[in-house]
Amino acid sequence: MRAVLHSERARLTALYGSLLVLAGGGLIALINILLRGGLYTRISGAVTTAVPGTAFERAAVEGQPLKAVPAQRLPPGAATPTQEQLQTWAATRNLSIAVESATLHELLVVSLIALAVFAVPSIWLAWWMAGRVLRPVGVITETARRLSGENLHERIGLEAPPGELKRLADTFDGMLDRMESLVGAQRRFAANAAHELRTPLAVQRAAAEIGLAGDPPPEKVARIRSKLIGVAESSEHLVESLLLLAVSEEGLETTAAVDLVALTEAELAETETAGAAGGGSAGAGSAGAGSAGGDGPTVVRGLEPVSVVGDRALLGHLVRNLLANAVRHNRPGGRITVKTSADGVLTVSNTGPVIDPADVPRLLEPFRRRAERQHTAGEGAGLGLSIVASIARAHGAKLVVRANRGPGGGLTVRVRLPVTPAPHRTASPQES
Repeated sequence: MRAVLHSERARLTALYGSLLVLAGGGLIALINILLRGGLYTRISGAVTTAVPGTAFERAAVEGQPLKAVPAQRLPPGAATPTQEQLQTWAATRNLSIAVESATLHELLVVSLIALAVFAVPSIWLAWWMAGRVLRPVGVITETARRLSGENLHERIGLEAPPGELKRLADTFDGMLDRMESLVGAQRRFAANAAHELRTPLAVQRAAAEIGLAGDPPPEKVARIRSKLIGVAESSEHLVESLLLLAVSEEGLETTAAVDLVALTEAELAETETAGAAGGGSAGAGSAGAGSAGGDGPTVVRGLEPVSVVGDRALLGHLVRNLLANAVRHNRPGGRITVKTSADGVLTVSNTGPVIDPADVPRLLEPFRRRAERQHTAGEGAGLGLSIVASIARAHGAKLVVRANRGPGGGLTVRVRLPVTPAPHRTASPQES
């Protein structure tokens, strides 16, 4: 009972009930004030009184209709009223005052009784209205109390006219959608990370137990050694990617002006060098487009000078992952387009497999791939675009990823980074 009395519904009931009772009391007070001002005149006018002279008597004798006349003051200079006139006026005045007093008293008593009777349904109506208004809040509270990791799919689904509480319920449902998505992503991340880390360990164990069993020849030992080194490098790359993902999620500690064009050129040079060492490169010609060696993709440059605000190391990882993703998921003889614009937009587009636009958001999640992993060399861990998305969030950048239409396929990734404010130009000593 104590909890009910201290609830929001009780407070709203007290507020609504008090307002209704005060409104009724104010109405009664207004009626009494208005009646008190003109009731005496109306009552005295309804009472037939004697008038100076014999006009009233003459009308009564001649059988003429009698007209009620209110009590009047004698005009100045008139004859002194007789004792009979004074008695008549006094009786009229006393009668009018008595009728006025009785009427006002009866009206007040009846009004107070009506107000008391009116207060009961008013309080009940206020309680009902408060419950009606707070019902969505109660539904939200109960839903939040029931929520756990197992029933995040539940929603309020409030069916009500548009209003503040409807928007609150819809906002709560939207928050549950985001929570369910985040919890699902975390579960998938944990499961995929465990799988990705367990696979190289299993390969290493199998290579050691099976490949090195007995007394293997030196050639086989060398082959197993090379295999173990490759698996260790893959595991090291995976751990470094996970650490980079964790660091980028923590945000930026310091920022500085970064020449995006120079950074992109440096990462392109490293990508081309790595591609040449691997048997195929993405070359570049002097006109801004290059032919790849062998079946490597052709790189088309369109780099406009621009300086952005951010962490140079993280931005380098962002560009590196975009280029690595564009090379890894390209097709023989394909194309990679790298552009920067003066408004801080970095665009990397590549040809490749045709991707369903509905699958694009999934590619930004860790360990999510377009196809099942084949465990082949250079396949990657499926963290490239998720790292790009994390670094973009850390920089407050806008990331847009879309699937390319047409037979060329592939992806186009556009990152809009904050641009460095242009400094005020000062005159050089030669100009002054």
